[in-house]
Amino acid sequence: GTIETFSESAARNQQRGASKVLLFSSVAADAQLAEKTGFAEGTPLFYIQRLHYLNTRPLILNHSYFRQDVAVGLTAEIASGSIYRYLEQDLHVAIINSKRVVTVEKADGLDLQYLDMDDCNCLAVVSSQTYNGDGVMFEYTQSRHHPGFFRFQDNAVRKTGI
Repeated sequence: GTIETFSESAARNQQRGASKVLLFSSVAADAQLAEKTGFAEGTPLFYIQRLHYLNTRPLILNHSYFRQDVAVGLTAEIASGSIYRYLEQDLHVAIINSKRVVTVEKADGLDLQYLDMDDCNCLAVVSSQTYNGDGVMFEYTQSRHHPGFFRFQDNAVRKTGI
């Protein structure tokens, strides 16, 4: 139920977290990317690949797209720290809601290259569309997690009389 950054989660769990930017580029959403992310075709985006470490172990690979008109001035240096801290504190963006889909997928070449997968061949994948206070989707991220260090928690309520 909450939107928590990687560094916030690491601190809450008394772990040492670190992030490394593998790729930082500018792209415009083409038809295929628009279909995947939910951004309108032609939207200028920052594309960022980041590797997250817990206690020096590479366990999460993120593929993120941020609208350039919301994440104004975002750089690889900022992305190596906390993008949300930058958005909230420097740009005063209110981060309100995130729609998430959790799947299990076979590890791909980048996963196997960057993540410490042990003998695992699949991972937990969280795809999220995140919205600001104006209801604008400003981020799409696919987080690819080592399955041994992933936890999904939910609170479901059954409606009666349906």
